[in-house]
Amino acid sequence: MKQTPFYQKHVALGAKMAEFAGYNMPISYSGINDEHATVRRNAGVFDISHMGEFILKGEGALPLLQKLTTNDASKLTAGKAQYSCLTNNNGGIVDDLVIYCIEENKVYMVVVNASNIQKDWNWFTHHNTERAEMHNISDQTCLLAIQGPNATRILQPLTDLDIMNLKYYTFVKGTFAGVDNVLISATGYTGSGGVEIYFEDKEGAADLIWDKIFELGAPQGLKPIGLGARDTLRLEMGFCLYGNDIDDTTSPLEAGLGWITKFTKEFTARDILQDQKEEGVARKLVGFEMVEKAIPRHDYEIKDFSGMTIGKVTSGTQSPTLGKGIGLGYVSKVFSGIDSKIYVKVRDRLVQAKVVKFPFS
Repeated sequence: MKQTPFYQKHVALGAKMAEFAGYNMPISYSGINDEHATVRRNAGVFDISHMGEFILKGEGALPLLQKLTTNDASKLTAGKAQYSCLTNNNGGIVDDLVIYCIEENKVYMVVVNASNIQKDWNWFTHHNTERAEMHNISDQTCLLAIQGPNATRILQPLTDLDIMNLKYYTFVKGTFAGVDNVLISATGYTGSGGVEIYFEDKEGAADLIWDKIFELGAPQGLKPIGLGARDTLRLEMGFCLYGNDIDDTTSPLEAGLGWITKFTKEFTARDILQDQKEEGVARKLVGFEMVEKAIPRHDYEIKDFSGMTIGKVTSGTQSPTLGKGIGLGYVSKVFSGIDSKIYVKVRDRLVQAKVVKFPFS
């Protein structure tokens, strides 16, 4: 298993470690519920250095992004970021990603899921007829997400950059905690505000930044947070997780990602998705909460009142905020309306649930 530069920090803090996307990652420290509440109410630090980062440069960079991603990257100006996805030839999702515009029309950073780094790199490489200059900087890049309503206030003394007024899906670059060339973005995955910090792992930068953050933040209640709470936090917001809620067999329109699918340009499988938009999809990804006491889990069957299978759970948990079971799942379109009654098969019984709006909390 691979390790991030913060591995020894996690072990020293007594983190429960486990394999995730080929990395030995912290799942929890003080417990998922406590860590979840810390991020919702104050601030917490996630090590997500396992994520992948690609740099695309040159005249071919934007045309390549336009061809392969569903959103309109031509709208990006320097300092702006954009959520998007790659589609395969059948209209399924190769990966969801975030594009950062470093220099308009010339330099972009693409951040991809850890489990898809090689797959995505191969996809970009195979389709790079535009001859964009490409660099896979995943192994050299550290990434910390400091999330929560007090995150930017805690971090502001570590930089002259104005991070407290950083708008959602924008970023700045400069010096942070004495380290140069740090990219700080407001593109979080928890719904609680905060920033992500990208920097190169060299000359002790990882230890320096981690130590400075906790030296300043620990007295203010800042805590390290594991991937367990990251999952419950994103699920309460209704954010998709690749490999669970979206994959090579799900289309952006089925997954509720029509808002990042722009038909004003050509991109991979555009015609297939255009047909889906015009004809409608047969299934949709919905959020649901349990009416009766039960915890939905990945791959549990979703049924109608007669016991007929209408879909399956893609993500599920006991919501720390709501104190009830919540989940995401694909269901037949007729059952996708808000307040639709559905039933989750938990062991040998059908437990009632209802479709609700995002976010859950």
